[in-house]
Amino acid sequence: MADQQEVTNQTWRTEQDSLGQVMVPAERYWGAQTERARQQFRLGDDPVPRPLIHAIATLKRAAVSANASLGLVDAERCGWITTAATEVESGQLDGEFPLSSWQSGSGTQTNMNVNEVIANRACELAGLPRGSKSCVHPNDHVNRSQSTNDVFPSAIHLAAERQQRLTLLPALEKLTGALENKASRWAEVVKIGRTHLQDAVPLTVGQELGGWAAQLSAAGDRIVDGFSELRCIPLGGTAVGTGLGAPATFADEACRLLSSWEGVTWRCDGNRFALMGSHDALVQQMARLRLLAGALHKIVNDIRLLACGPRAGLGELQLPANEPGSSIMPGKVNPTQCEAVAMATAQILGLDQAVAIAGSGGHLQMNVYKPLLGLNLLRSGQLLADCCCSLEQHLVAGLELNHAKVEHFRDQSLMLVTALAPVIGYDRAAKIALHAHGEGLSLKEAALNLDAISAEAFDAAVNPTRMARPHD
Repeated sequence: MADQQEVTNQTWRTEQDSLGQVMVPAERYWGAQTERARQQFRLGDDPVPRPLIHAIATLKRAAVSANASLGLVDAERCGWITTAATEVESGQLDGEFPLSSWQSGSGTQTNMNVNEVIANRACELAGLPRGSKSCVHPNDHVNRSQSTNDVFPSAIHLAAERQQRLTLLPALEKLTGALENKASRWAEVVKIGRTHLQDAVPLTVGQELGGWAAQLSAAGDRIVDGFSELRCIPLGGTAVGTGLGAPATFADEACRLLSSWEGVTWRCDGNRFALMGSHDALVQQMARLRLLAGALHKIVNDIRLLACGPRAGLGELQLPANEPGSSIMPGKVNPTQCEAVAMATAQILGLDQAVAIAGSGGHLQMNVYKPLLGLNLLRSGQLLADCCCSLEQHLVAGLELNHAKVEHFRDQSLMLVTALAPVIGYDRAAKIALHAHGEGLSLKEAALNLDAISAEAFDAAVNPTRMARPHD
């Protein structure tokens, strides 16, 4: 093999699989099938996500315990496999998983990578050399009662649910809370609204930011709503969904253990033919992530629009000066957090499209885009969590309001004339607005100039604070 010829002073061991002998780096825990895949799937730079590897290891630990309770694996082997699987799950052996995500559509190479690492580490724990397979075999013991076809999608469910519940949602809640705090701080500041990027009627800054927070909160609720479907896994379906090779109670016992370890309820009571032939739950959950990405994209675009300037634009919001904005223009501050998040969320929208295509790629009893589904779901979840953390720490926390700009735009807006329409009629109010704009007058000056209303009546009708809260 090319890698073996290129490396000098490398020691090797010989392992055997169903196709023959394979030379494996002696210091590695992986085996023959992993080494074949390492050489044959050199596509891109997208390794299998570590959270997915860890989730597979969790399932292996649950599987060996279930098999032991059913008398299919003895207690000593169960202990070795459990210890090895726990080491993989905790990240201690992360360097033993070299494969690209672009491999078999079932994820067989990665499942076998995990099986081989656990088996070889278990042999080592038993005092035997790596690759011996004599006391712990990757297929006969680590993969007992399982197939890649049920383990790999179950692991995607587990890894995605963990990531979203433990990492993404807490980050989203902190960002939402930070926006709510700013909304509360500026609850009484009245500003001019804008629709079609044109002046509209007043609202408060608190209402505007509160709308952003509510949008993010709703996105989080949608993600939580998807957990029930994510927590139903096809474990026990083995190759095609029938469960051939797995005891009838194996999956129930594995899910019982998984539920006790994770602190949430995992089930295997769904239709396995549906869960293995397609992955609609994963596609739907990715769509929920897409909605959050869309919300963040909209919000950061709003922020950079309201902050544009500071003197030749709106400049209502003042962004924290995190770093110099230009290599040529001294003193420039750019909306870099907004730009970074906008790019990240645009990437997620593209990943969602790939997931939608992959989800429709089922062939008879199996979807053959599993590694792509896992890669894009986990990449998106991590990107979104990072976006939320970065926005909360480096943008919202230091966000300030330019009160003078807010008041200037509010008081100069022609759309305050809306309050006059119920008093003097739409057509006369429109005439005042057009006259004020054409002559460079204030609304009040234009109204009095046209003798459309008295000064006292104008002041009584045109009250921006009351317009922002017409029902208080």
